[in-house]
Amino acid sequence: MSQRLRLKPICLLVLQALACSAYAADATDGANASLAGAAAAPVQTVEITGQGQSRQVQNINRADLVKALPGTSPLKILEKLPGVNFQSADPFGAYEWSTRFSIRGFSQGQLGFTLDDIPLGDMSYGNNNGLHISRAVSSENIGRVAVSQGAGALGTASTSNLGGTVQFVTLGPADEQGVTLAQTVGSDSTSRTFVRYDSGLLGGSTKLFISGTRQRADKWKGAGAQDQDQFNSRFEHQFGDNTLTGFFNYSDRSEVDYQDLSLEMARRLGYGWDNYAPDWQRAVDAANNKFSGAVTSQDDAYYLGRGLRKDKLAGLSLDLKLSPATSLKTTLYHHDNEGQGHWYTPYAASSPTMPIAIRTTEYSIGRDGFIADLSWDVGQHTVNAGFWGERSLHTGTRNLYAVSGPEDSNHFLSNPMKTLFKQDFTTNTTQFYLQDTVSAMDGQLKLNFGFKSPKVSIEAVNRVASRAEGKITASKSFLPQAGLSYSLSRDDEIFASASQNMRAFQPGVNGPFSQTQEAYDLGASQLKPETSTNVDLGYRFKRAELQGSVAVYRADFSDRQISIATCAGIAGCPTKLVNVGKVETQGLEAIAVWKFARELSWFNSFTFNDSKYKSDYLEKGKTVAASGKQVVDAPRTMFNTEVSYENASWFTRLGGKYTGKRYYTYLNDGAVPSYWIANLSAGYKWKSVGMLKDLTLQVNVSNLADKTYFSTIGSNGFTNSDPSGTFATMLTGAPRQVFVTLNGKL
Repeated sequence: MSQRLRLKPICLLVLQALACSAYAADATDGANASLAGAAAAPVQTVEITGQGQSRQVQNINRADLVKALPGTSPLKILEKLPGVNFQSADPFGAYEWSTRFSIRGFSQGQLGFTLDDIPLGDMSYGNNNGLHISRAVSSENIGRVAVSQGAGALGTASTSNLGGTVQFVTLGPADEQGVTLAQTVGSDSTSRTFVRYDSGLLGGSTKLFISGTRQRADKWKGAGAQDQDQFNSRFEHQFGDNTLTGFFNYSDRSEVDYQDLSLEMARRLGYGWDNYAPDWQRAVDAANNKFSGAVTSQDDAYYLGRGLRKDKLAGLSLDLKLSPATSLKTTLYHHDNEGQGHWYTPYAASSPTMPIAIRTTEYSIGRDGFIADLSWDVGQHTVNAGFWGERSLHTGTRNLYAVSGPEDSNHFLSNPMKTLFKQDFTTNTTQFYLQDTVSAMDGQLKLNFGFKSPKVSIEAVNRVASRAEGKITASKSFLPQAGLSYSLSRDDEIFASASQNMRAFQPGVNGPFSQTQEAYDLGASQLKPETSTNVDLGYRFKRAELQGSVAVYRADFSDRQISIATCAGIAGCPTKLVNVGKVETQGLEAIAVWKFARELSWFNSFTFNDSKYKSDYLEKGKTVAASGKQVVDAPRTMFNTEVSYENASWFTRLGGKYTGKRYYTYLNDGAVPSYWIANLSAGYKWKSVGMLKDLTLQVNVSNLADKTYFSTIGSNGFTNSDPSGTFATMLTGAPRQVFVTLNGKL
């Protein structure tokens, strides 16, 4: 069972328990810390502090993952860690339109994400360079998740990790043959079925698994479903000291959207307000400016919105032991994606008598990549070097489709009546890194230093309409990283790290080419890629009943690019890309885990994060006085507490998280209030029941106190100012939900 621990008084917490590396993996710094080698083996459920790490690194391991509601995004599980802010409008945290994940004030698009070393891009909703983890692999097949809040490993295959990395590791095939079965039922007609077959060792050297997942769930308000089918497979073949690994994952996801709200809409229409479906006539009346109830605008609701995604992700890795001191791992991967986002819009008519049409945003991705990592031990040195290359072909299109009534649109549409824009993007990425880790003073001191050299070139071609086209490149030949860890004793350690990072420009409907050609031509020569410098300093400790860490950090962020919404999201106006200059972040993080007894523990984490804009900027010739304002969607304080009990038969976890006030305007005149959310999981375990082994009955209750609150902000982007609270860019958090899961093995 996961160890947890009591939060000390604040003075002791600051000295002893702030920042976090309870859960850190026992990987070395640098490329080997990318968790690549861990993908092959089942992950142990023991928490260990990150001894020897020079970076702020933490793990959520298998023990935490299995206690979560099946189907829950691993990003949601990470919200217990310091520095992490996660928001979603559904209880699973998998509804992608609403998912927001940030670390130390850096948004999701400024972080790096990988699955078994393969890049997932920035996991944005408007697909352009990857896919969301909820589609990349079923949650039941994830063995471990590692978070680096500041300086991610140099070998991470990402060109967006300004403020940290999240690395997911697949739970590899088991050595013993077996079938795992799990069935979840619960609120809003939820049904989730998971089946996994492990072959066990075949011929003593090969093993594999295949799994299937089917989830059906209604929205918690309004009409519509959020459904997903997934297939995962993986094999491992051992020959000598070498390993060949391959996998193929498939996902088919359909989710009906919730209506975005504003503060004014919530007051006027209620937090439970949603789109009109299945009331087609009311949607038609609203499109004709005939409003009913408390509705006063066409943008108060639409008939329905939907997101469709189909993904295929495959990879093949060869891990070679070239000599006792040298190893080489190479990985080939391919990703195909097809996606459409549907909105029934009142801003376009299907015919003179039908004032509504379906507006789509359509995506396609074809990515091919290669990753190589070389590790060489020589004396006191471990040298790591690597290369990552990727070519991505991406198309973004916006179409209008005619409708005659409330037709079934739960499928990929074709033959539009009009194309509003269409762009093709070819993105070529290369990144090289080199690092040396030195062990001195009989291992008491470890030093690591190195650099990476990323280059990302995007060529955009405008096929239809007037969005921008051209070529743009972001590159840095030398982005250094250095760190140290020093053992004060067997159980006490200090660590420090510093790194420079760059975020490349992004292709797609929200990147620099989302502007008009005129706007792009005026600003392209002045565009600079976002860069950051991150510094961490911390202390780790571990005792028989107590473990934790304390860290302080600072990040200097330059050339921050923001997209400013210029109209209602459904209208699809070109955005404005603005360089808001510098952002300064400083903060303090804490973790403390107190093991009361063998069965009982208490986990606490605390975050203080101060992220502020340090520059004003111009819009339409007017100065926007953003300097000194708090960064949007970046709470200054967060606190998480969780009590766990587990014996041979029973287990329970009761936890709560506090999230401070968050701004959704750059001038900080629009904000959502702070809130507390509590969650509960409990269950009973049997060793065997008939043919079933390790049978578990588990109950999960999310939002235990049935709190009404805003979860996601920025669903339609952020705006300069909104003193009247009319900008619809937030989503209500799900009310109390109850789920029951029965799982076991054959």
